[in-house]
Amino acid sequence: MSPMPLSQVHHITHPLVQHKLTLMRNKEASSTSFRTLLGELAMLMAYEVTRDMPTHLVEIETPLEKMQSPMIDGKKLVFASILRAGNGMLDGLLRVVPNARVGTVGLYRDPKTLQAVEYYFKMPADMAERDVIAVDPMLATGHSAVAAIQRIKACAPRSIKFLCLLAAPEGIATLQQAHPDVPIYTAAIDRQLNDHGYILPGLGDAGDRIFGTK
Repeated sequence: MSPMPLSQVHHITHPLVQHKLTLMRNKEASSTSFRTLLGELAMLMAYEVTRDMPTHLVEIETPLEKMQSPMIDGKKLVFASILRAGNGMLDGLLRVVPNARVGTVGLYRDPKTLQAVEYYFKMPADMAERDVIAVDPMLATGHSAVAAIQRIKACAPRSIKFLCLLAAPEGIATLQQAHPDVPIYTAAIDRQLNDHGYILPGLGDAGDRIFGTK
């Protein structure tokens, strides 16, 4: 299967998304401000990544009469956080879909090889009935996303999407080559990676800026 064309990468260009991302990129933004903006951005992006979620009709009663009205089954949606930075997006996503389950993929990037090393993995039960949205603020080299999605696929979920704030062309190409069936949703496609695998112009290390570490 050949990689999906770039047109199938969903670039979320809503003005509010772009405005908040600009504020996050600013190196003067504090950790408190960065975390708040990340939560707000995650909420806004959740509307786009869940746009095609299936619904079913339920009977309710308005103040005037009974009716059939659509609802999603949030219990069948899984937000899979790629640690550690993915956790910064969870609160915002769960505000939009509070009944969603949460999975966790613990990975760190080897500083010499830039390859992903797994140290933790936990998903909800009955994954065959669930739709997964894998979450990581940065799609840089793509190695962590590829490794995380490979582990999630072993659980045989119904579908998988990948949600990030920033993507580098190299990361998009790597993820598409390994997992051409996984749509990518991002607020920005930046210019390139530097020699250390960081996105340029980027916003620095998302995990460090979320948690105030170095």
